[in-house]
Amino acid sequence: MPAEHERVSREKEITSAFVELADTLVAEFDVMDFLHTLTERTTSLLPVDAAGVILLNTQGRMIDATAFDERTRRLELAQIEWQEGPCRDCIRTGAPIPDTPLDTEPAQGRWPRFTEWAAERGFVAAAAVPLRLRTTAIGALNLFRARLRPMDHPDLRLAQALADAATIGILQYRAIRDQTVINEQLEGALGTRVVIEQAKGMLAERLGLSPDEVFQRLRTRARHHQILLTELSRQVISGKADPEQFTGPPS
Repeated sequence: MPAEHERVSREKEITSAFVELADTLVAEFDVMDFLHTLTERTTSLLPVDAAGVILLNTQGRMIDATAFDERTRRLELAQIEWQEGPCRDCIRTGAPIPDTPLDTEPAQGRWPRFTEWAAERGFVAAAAVPLRLRTTAIGALNLFRARLRPMDHPDLRLAQALADAATIGILQYRAIRDQTVINEQLEGALGTRVVIEQAKGMLAERLGLSPDEVFQRLRTRARHHQILLTELSRQVISGKADPEQFTGPPS
């Protein structure tokens, strides 16, 4: 009965973690808090002692996004500085790096500085799973062990599932953020349009020209004097630009 209760409790914890990682549409969503939640849930659900996330920025550089604690953060910064370690290989290949003991010749030959630095801080093994969009990695979830118990294949699968859920959240956040930028640009464009229309109306009435003729003269004068069309329109509205300037060729 205790084993059954433990199994049900773990299933509930896993379900809760995925629900939490999927909830990225709330108004107060904070991407950094979200990533820290990922590292907390990873360390509670898997036989690891620390976890961290490294992401790629728009220039393709690795950025230390979050870490379980300061010791882990320094470990991640070392990977970035030295360009070696499970995280770097995971992001480069887009494939998981299995649980790797750090005191073995293959690990030390592959990551000489990283393995020494990590061992000095009490870690005995490391692994990483990619945060990926299809076949392209946008970052990696790094897993560190200070205990001898290894991670088995189901553990690594769960780590990948958590990373996949987090990737969806990050991409959703980026999409919303980008959409916000687009909306702001559209709002700015609409505001600009209003200013131009006001200037066109004033000049059309003053000069007895059609709106299309006025618009062409506004554009021609703005280009001739190398100023923004919006700025010239504001000058017309404020009275700084004499309407008579638009009766002949720009000077």
